[in-house]
Parts: sequence; structure tokens; C-alpha cells
Amino acid sequence: MKKVITYGSFDLFHDGHYRLLKRAKELGDYLIVGVTTEQYDEYRGKLNIIDSIVNRIEHIKQTGFADEIIIEDHMGQKIEDILKYNIDIFTVGSDWTGKFDYLKEYCEVIYLERTKGISSTMLRVTNYNIIKIGIIGSGRIANRFVPESKAVNGVNVESVYNPHLQSAKKLADKFELNTYTDNIDIFYNDIDAVYIASPHNTHYEYIKSSLINGKHVLCEKPMVLSKSQAEELFDIAISNNLVLLEAIKTAYTPGFLKLIGIAKSGEIGVIRDVEACFTKLVSGNIRELQKEENGGSFTELASYPLLAIIKILGTDYKEVRFDCFVDKNGIDLYTKAYLYYDTTIATAKVGLGVKSEGQLIISGTNGYLLAEAPWWKTQHFEVRHEDSNKNEKFYTKFYAEGLRYEISDFESLINGNKKKEFKLTAIESVVLAKIMEDFINGKNKNIITIN
Repeated sequence: MKKVITYGSFDLFHDGHYRLLKRAKELGDYLIVGVTTEQYDEYRGKLNIIDSIVNRIEHIKQTGFADEIIIEDHMGQKIEDILKYNIDIFTVGSDWTGKFDYLKEYCEVIYLERTKGISSTMLRVTNYNIIKIGIIGSGRIANRFVPESKAVNGVNVESVYNPHLQSAKKLADKFELNTYTDNIDIFYNDIDAVYIASPHNTHYEYIKSSLINGKHVLCEKPMVLSKSQAEELFDIAISNNLVLLEAIKTAYTPGFLKLIGIAKSGEIGVIRDVEACFTKLVSGNIRELQKEENGGSFTELASYPLLAIIKILGTDYKEVRFDCFVDKNGIDLYTKAYLYYDTTIATAKVGLGVKSEGQLIISGTNGYLLAEAPWWKTQHFEVRHEDSNKNEKFYTKFYAEGLRYEISDFESLINGNKKKEFKLTAIESVVLAKIMEDFINGKNKNIITIN
């Protein structure tokens, strides 16, 4: 008897799950299905599990394909199960291709072609809709977004739009998306929400078009480059009961939320200064260094340190000033932004041509908080006091690229969970756009040109 085993969460059970189990059953004579617990899913970074494990097991039973159902609750269990049950074939969907090749030492490994898209024909009655997402843009961040979306239950990336059709096709083929197109009207036909990952200066038009077509929008940072544009777009979203969210991933991560909470708790006293830095060295003919693409250190990176400052000190700053080094083409390679509040100061430091220590320091009257690079992927930070015996370190998980956190909150907001709006509010996004606008327009800007 040939034994086959497969694993999964099997949450929001749909036709794709049904077909995978059917094909898995056809590979042998006896099919064992491993169902992951909520705790193990959370441990491995999978978010928004909706169904209880009891219901998920019941849905698998109803298919009639599983000869035996087991529970997966810890790392390393797959090898244990293969040996325990004398398994001949391990199989999962093709979106995991290569991930489980290490099991070939123990049995045959087969990756089954996944079902493209999510069928509207569900195998059970549910009030929880799977949100179909389309991506505008097919560059580096879009290539990170698709695999991250697989860690969030309740969403599925269906299609990609790019005016350069071959670029869209390449992304669709790579991730087995349902459709790709260079026609924006066709793109809008069968999706509920849009993720915008196009160049900065295209965001406004794409956001407005998506909202007018009734789509929720998650847009990469900086969302737009002027205050008036941001206000207009949020007005459209609110008036049409749609979600508009700026995709600054740090804002949605558990570690950053914990950091902000401790900083504002009074643990370090009254906050008097915030210093946030993010630099990375780049060169060549790339988008980040193209003036016509609104490239440069500030538009590319400043959303992160400005986010930290605004979340800690608020949006009511009195003045902002800039010092920057620019190259002969007018691209800023290194910029410092100074934000002045009534009783606090803050500095945001960014660079594409100058490297600096990428840390976040929040200074207070009773101590300070230090988050070392990469603080924007907050995994650990330390609260330090004059008496070092009182110092305390904090640790949190940050999974993969971190985009799953913003996707999870986007999905929750679409489904009516307004409690998560505080992580990055419309007012905060408007203020971020205003600071970008001031920088682009040269307001209070000291420029040093370098060769």
C-alpha cells in the first residue's frame, strides 16, 4: 500500500483545497492529512486563521479523501510523521516548490500545481469572503508581496497590471497568478482590492482610479507627494466606504507597536528627542536615483524615520528643516530633516550615497530607548537607565519580509475591524505627504552640491 501525506491550515476551505486533496489521494492508496494548530500557524508567521481546528478537520472529512487526519503542532514534525507512518510520498502545492526538498532523503516529494485564483464556489456556507487582490506594478516589492500574502488567510492575489505587458506576465507566471494585463479596466473587473507597487509619481492617479472603481487600496510609501492629494484621496475613500492604507510595513509590526507603547508609557520619562536613521548604499541606473521618478534618499527612505517620529511625538510639529547633499543631477544622496515641536526635537536621517548607523534613539528625562539597525524590522530593543541594573531588553518576532502584517491589517479593515486604524491613521499619512511636499518644493532646505 502506497502512503501519501500532506499538510496545511485548510482555513476558509475552498475549491483549491478540495482539488489539492483529490490529487494527493490519487497519488497513492492511503492519504494522511496533517492540519496545523492555530498556535503553530502563529509561530511560523501565518496570520488571520479564521476557522477553529475542529471546523477545519470537519471540512477535510467531508471531502472523503482523507483516510486519516493528524494534528501538526511543532517544527520538525514532518520528518517524525514520515518515519512514524512509513510514508512513501510527501506532497504539497507548487507554491512551496523547493521548500521541502530536504524530505527527499526520507520519501518521494511531489509538488502539485496549485489552483490559480479562488473559486467563488465554496464547499461550505460562510459569511467570510476571501478578498481578491490585484497588484499594480511588477517590480521588486511586488515580487516580495505575493509570497507574503500567502501567510495571511482571507486574501488571495489574483492578478497583476503593468502598462508593460511582458513585465506583468513575468510576475504572473512566476507566482501562478490567475491573470495579467496592460488594460486597467480589465484589471478592475474581478478584484476587490488593489496593492499599488508602482513608481512614486504614479501613485496618485492609480489610487484615485482604483477608489473611483470601488476598490480598496493599499499603496506603497510614500503614498503621495503632496498634502492636498492625500486629503483628496482619503475623502474619496471615506465617502465611498473604502479602505485606503499606506504601506509602511514598520507601522504594522508587533515589535514596533511594542516599542511605541513602551516609549510613550513614561518608562523613560518625558521624551525630549527622537533620532531615527535609515541608510543604504546604491548605485547605477536604478529607479531610486532617477530624478524623473522622484527618486532620492528622502522620497525613497524617509517614510520610515518620519513614521517613528510622528508615532512618538505626534503630528503637531511647528517647523521642519532640511539639510541635504545632492549630486550634479539634483538627486539627494544624504538628507537630515529636523522637526521642531514645542518642547521636543527630532531628526530623521536618510541616505542612498552615505552610510550611517541605522538606529532609533528615543531620549527621555529618565532614560532612553535604543533600537539598533534594522530598527524598521523591529525584533529587539533596549530601555536604558542611569542605573544600568534597571536596563531591560525586549524581543519580538519579525517574519520574512514583514509585509504580511500590513496585508493582515488591510484585510481586517476591509472586513470592518476599525480597531486597527490607529497603527497608521489618515491624518498621519496626510502629514507624511506634507513633509514630502515641503522637501520636494525646497521649503527650509539647505542644499550642498557634491561631485
